[in-house]
Amino acid sequence: MSSVAERAAAIRWTDAERAMLEAGFARLPALLTAPECAELRELYADDRRFRSRVDMARHRFGLGEYRYFDHPLPPVVDALRSSLYPPLAGIANRWGALIGASPRFPDGLEDFLALCHQHGQRRPTPLLLRYEAGGYNTLHQDVYGEVTFPLQVVIGLSVPGDDYAGGELVVVEQRPRAQARATAITVAQGEGVLLATREKPAAGARGHHRAMLRHGVSTVTSGTRSTLGIIFHDAAQG
Repeated sequence: MSSVAERAAAIRWTDAERAMLEAGFARLPALLTAPECAELRELYADDRRFRSRVDMARHRFGLGEYRYFDHPLPPVVDALRSSLYPPLAGIANRWGALIGASPRFPDGLEDFLALCHQHGQRRPTPLLLRYEAGGYNTLHQDVYGEVTFPLQVVIGLSVPGDDYAGGELVVVEQRPRAQARATAITVAQGEGVLLATREKPAAGARGHHRAMLRHGVSTVTSGTRSTLGIIFHDAAQG
């Protein structure tokens, strides 16, 4: 069985970057095995593993709930975050060059997290999300402080069609002087979907400009939908 690091290294990152620029998302295959997905789903009931729980309805985010992991992160989550960050930092830096953004992101996750900590962002942000029938998540952006990494990954932990129905991941791109474009994505168990946290470069007649993106989850019509979110910037205290 391959390790998480080996699976991340096997991804065709050039193809993923091209898809991100064209559509605002990219599919990343086979990040987790079925047993790893089951193990993470079972963690949801263990209060000791999480720093906070969010009831979406209470905050008018939708209907469902999610829990942010506390330190130490589960080994598979820590491995995903560490293995996915370096190739994504390369993409982020190329994006920054296209739209004139700064600063440059460090090559390694530890150096990037040190930057977050310098700005008072010390709380881990990887999270488990769970939706029952009727659940949904409104369109949003996952920004938790001054330092924001422009890419994040959502990984399916449940089997669509067997464990739940509905509940597509929805990505909306707001194009300048045009109507927004929405895409609905069914996320397979173990599959990752790479998303833009807030914006991406978009080619125009005068070069590249910033296209704003948001994401959410359509209504789950039956069953239980569980996902893992890998966000790379830590959150500010509060």
